[in-house]
Amino acid sequence: MKILVVGGGGREHAIIKAIKKNPAVDTVYALPGNGGIASDAVCVPIGATDIEKIVDFAAKNSIDYAVVAPDDPLALGCVDELEKVGIPAFGPRKNAAVIEASKAFSKSLMKKYGIPTAQFRTFTDMREAIAYVDRVGAPIVVKADGLALGKGVTVAQTMGEAKRAIREMMEDGKFGASGSTVVIEEYLEGPEVSVLSFTDGNTVVPMVSSMDHKRAEDGDRGPNTGGMGTVAPNPYYTPEVAERCMREIFLPTVRAMNAEGRTFKGCLYFGLMITKNGPKVIEYNCRFGDPETQVVLPLLESDLLTVMRAVTEGRLAETEVRFSDKSAACVVLASKGYPVKYQSGYEIVLPEIGENREIYVAGAEARDGKLLSHGGRVLGCVAVEDTLDKAVAEAYKVADAVRFDNGFCRRDIGKRALDALKK
Repeated sequence: MKILVVGGGGREHAIIKAIKKNPAVDTVYALPGNGGIASDAVCVPIGATDIEKIVDFAAKNSIDYAVVAPDDPLALGCVDELEKVGIPAFGPRKNAAVIEASKAFSKSLMKKYGIPTAQFRTFTDMREAIAYVDRVGAPIVVKADGLALGKGVTVAQTMGEAKRAIREMMEDGKFGASGSTVVIEEYLEGPEVSVLSFTDGNTVVPMVSSMDHKRAEDGDRGPNTGGMGTVAPNPYYTPEVAERCMREIFLPTVRAMNAEGRTFKGCLYFGLMITKNGPKVIEYNCRFGDPETQVVLPLLESDLLTVMRAVTEGRLAETEVRFSDKSAACVVLASKGYPVKYQSGYEIVLPEIGENREIYVAGAEARDGKLLSHGGRVLGCVAVEDTLDKAVAEAYKVADAVRFDNGFCRRDIGKRALDALKK
């Protein structure tokens, strides 16, 4: 089989490595891929949002199955266009990807169908948004409506911070058209949980829960990033919480999308907060999370490609999806200064790693036989172990063995989860 994977980050590297385990796979193409992914796939310099060229390449190269991993091409209708030329693809169609592409849509969907989430208001007028903040006070959450590379959310502890976020989005155009509409939400408290799930529009199969670390610096300080590390499973996601999420959130969401004529097939990501009043949805993503994928897929014991094809073909209920009961940790090595200002072009020398270890390349290019940093988040260093404390320790051993002079990482990945396990 010839497989095409759209995207070029650490998430895509993890997906490609998992897909390659299927013996029926002959060739994997990554569009555009990166210098590290090139060791596991044929990289083709076609951008992830160049839908016309992606479809043309897929058709000319007789691709048997495609995986559209990032949010932007999904929101642009990449799956729809591939289907038009007869190429089955994993991921939601454009009208279902809106669940992530528009926070205003997703919040309205939850309100309409009684899915638990934070109270909210949507604004297209900056003065009205600021007046609302004056009225309700802080802490409060300000979100750009559209896609913003995971950085369009400000958890404002003061009214000044909230107003500044609104002005940056609506007046300064920090996120372009994505910030012309803002959603302002009540501030919720509680541990956060990420749950990726396979769904074919009827059946929902949650994957292993995980915990992301968004802030750049230790102690959850510093600016928001795309994610500095993850651990799985998340200790706050107990069997009782899982059962309640399935009943109150997961199945109701899929049914709501069906009722709206927007059947969702693919990976539906639930960003949850476990409040004193039960689990509530913080956000939906229409695809695998990054870097959550880097700890979830190493725990998948079933064949990923088989599961993906079952999702596309509506056969998920009859397909085994089995996960290991072990733990995984991912430590992200990023360029110094990320996510604000950083330099690329530093040489990376990867160490030899043993079994149950992975290094996923998120941002690098191959030049003159060397691997050079290219981007903010550069590597995801992963370990799988019987216990979470061992997984965290081993992931740091992998990260510390990498030679990357301009790299940095948080030193407290997994601390919150480990503290929770001690209670």
